[in-house]
Amino acid sequence: MRFIETPLTNAFIIDPQLFEDSRGFFTRTFSQAEMIEHGCNPIVHECNVSFNHRAGTLRGMHFQVEPYAQSKLVRCTAGAIWDCIIDLRPPSATFKQWYGAELSARNHKLLYIPEGFAHGFITLADHTEVFYQMGNIYHPASSRGLRWNDPTFAIEWPMQPTVIHDRDAGYADFTHEKM
Repeated sequence: MRFIETPLTNAFIIDPQLFEDSRGFFTRTFSQAEMIEHGCNPIVHECNVSFNHRAGTLRGMHFQVEPYAQSKLVRCTAGAIWDCIIDLRPPSATFKQWYGAELSARNHKLLYIPEGFAHGFITLADHTEVFYQMGNIYHPASSRGLRWNDPTFAIEWPMQPTVIHDRDAGYADFTHEKM
């Protein structure tokens, strides 16, 4: 696995090495030792799948506050997404900055998201499935969100959403008190 630094501190695109032959390919998508080597949280408490019927489906921007903050390792197992993260860690040099990348079943890339980041994505294809490895349990009382089009962050989404949950569309603008 090749860890590629993103512009946001402690977040990585992970490009797995494919071993191909006449049968297809084999690749590793997780290594505890390599996660530790790159300063990533290697603990997996939960694994989740999100299936999305239509291109243009937006999910996010979600995060959990301490003591239930979650790291995430995200990969797209069918279709394609444009995945986006926002650094919400006030002491970070990249606080309030965002980063987006395409993850697809075709490119096999993963995105490692540290604790203290908001996360969301928009589907680029119909019938898209996303697999998440979570570094902490889901804790409803610690769950928070930011509106996908909050002007504080000015995220440049690749398309307008056509499907969005009322909760995700209705989050208030960012304030430090949400942290």
